[in-house]
Amino acid sequence: MKRLIAVAFVLCAILLPAMAQNTPSGAPNPPPAMQGVRLRLATTTSTQDSGLLPILNPPFEKLTGITVDVIAVGTGKAIKLGENGDVDVVLVHDRNAEDKFVAQGFGVNRRDVMHNDFVIVGPVEDPARVAESTTTADAFSRIAAAGAPFVSRGDASGTNAKELELWAAVSVKPKGAWYKEAGQGMGEVLVMSGNLKAYTLADRGTWIAMKDKLRGLRILSEGDAALFNPYGVIAVNPQKHPEASYMTAMQYIAWVTSVQGQKIIRDYTMGGQQLFTPDAVR
Repeated sequence: MKRLIAVAFVLCAILLPAMAQNTPSGAPNPPPAMQGVRLRLATTTSTQDSGLLPILNPPFEKLTGITVDVIAVGTGKAIKLGENGDVDVVLVHDRNAEDKFVAQGFGVNRRDVMHNDFVIVGPVEDPARVAESTTTADAFSRIAAAGAPFVSRGDASGTNAKELELWAAVSVKPKGAWYKEAGQGMGEVLVMSGNLKAYTLADRGTWIAMKDKLRGLRILSEGDAALFNPYGVIAVNPQKHPEASYMTAMQYIAWVTSVQGQKIIRDYTMGGQQLFTPDAVR
């Protein structure tokens, strides 16, 4: 079975890009066998809230005839759906959790897809003087010391995992009236932060997509290596869950890591700003 999995990935990686190159633009001719096939994709909210998936998925659907059913939740929930066999493929951003998912046998054929970074945003008044910080650790220490309002995703997402990692790095266990766990996606948390004049950690892609609606917030800290945010795609292991559509998942992985898929990721901009940097094809 392991050899079959490896062969399947190689075939998908070779054949799908070739199909894309040989299909006339605007006149896709997907294989009849794929018509009506559905792919269940569990992914982090940032890929949806940023507007990337509505741009990335339709060409794949036209090329293959496969319909992608997107389940946008936090990375932790997306991986849990994969562990339960409720989806076919996951696209997430928590490398530690991804590696554990594969090591425990739930996922196979993880591939790097893209990256962006996290930013610390907060009220323009900046009561904790985060804009004066020199590092991410300094920024988080200032927020905690000031007891300034902070909205956490609180949803076991990749962003939430990174945030908790950053608090731990400065030996802070966030709690109290100043620390609010939303249990919501990135878009909702940004809106809540704006309404409460609070700080939060956001992925840059979602921030760029929503910043024009968040006049009361601005980026206060960015650029630290600690804020790096990579995304990976992983097929659910058919040995664990034979009901998972493995070959369909491998076609999707081949697409998002192909020259064509990576170009869509690289070219996706908003307000002249690139939201993600492709990692499979430079």
